Amino acid sequence: MLDIKYLRNNRKEADKRLQDRNVEKGVLDKLLSDDEKRRALIQKTEELKAQRNTVSDKIGAAKRQKDDAAAAQAISQMQKVADQIKDLDARLAEINESVHDQLAHLPNLADPRVPVGPDDSYNVEQRRWSPADLKGRPAAFSKTPDWMQSHDQLGEKLGILDFQRGAKVSGARFLYYVGAGARLERAVYNFMLDEHRREGYTELLTPYMVTNESMYATGQFPKFIDDAYEVGKDQSMTLIPTAEVSLVNWRRDEVIDQSELPLYVTALSPAFRQKPVLPGKTLMD
Repeated sequence: MLDIKYLRNNRKEADKRLQDRNVEKGVLDKLLSDDEKRRALIQKTEELKAQRNTVSDKIGAAKRQKDDAAAAQAISQMQKVADQIKDLDARLAEINESVHDQLAHLPNLADPRVPVGPDDSYNVEQRRWSPADLKGRPAAFSKTPDWMQSHDQLGEKLGILDFQRGAKVSGARFLYYVGAGARLERAVYNFMLDEHRREGYTELLTPYMVTNESMYATGQFPKFIDDAYEVGKDQSMTLIPTAEVSLVNWRRDEVIDQSELPLYVTALSPAFRQKPVLPGKTLMD
């Protein structure tokens, strides 16, 4: 999530860089306008709470002096202040939620060196390399070799990936790894974890369900909320789309001692992601 202080202090620059990410003009203006209202409410609330404390002291002093009239007047005054604070707190909670939601929907700012354009035709090729032609020119083949086939094409051809029965049992995008496919999958993830451990990473076995707060903390929500499997009666938990979510949140909201840095962690987990369903479609389409 972008730093609201940066957006306030660099409004023109931030607006330009956000528009480069296809954020509509005016979105930042709305956010910063709401942020100004939010800060004004915070200031007003703090002033009223200070006033409430002063009135509370007056009530105490009046009662000690047995001045019932003054005490009653101060109590009446404090009740009015308390009602104002309650109203402002409710408005503040509402605008806080709005500002947070608007910030959560803003994309990260691209590196200034990234070319700006509507599609990938604006990308700048940095270099090209082909394993079949070390001079850098794309190799020409009379037919597509096996090593250039996609994993699903090659897997089905070898009989080690079974998409048809996976879809029968669980729906679209699920599969069975069969025989050598299952052993290969197990070997690959063990190899990955072993290599990371040799490089100094700490291996973690993470939770497979996280709170929605954790999904926001890693930028998965709200952008990928339609891809997520939310669970629980109130949908307050989410099946992780990647181990990254659990890893990043492992030490969230902690002050980490410098002697522990840098932290290197690695994990293997399932990736629970669903394909967003368009109107009139089903998961099998």
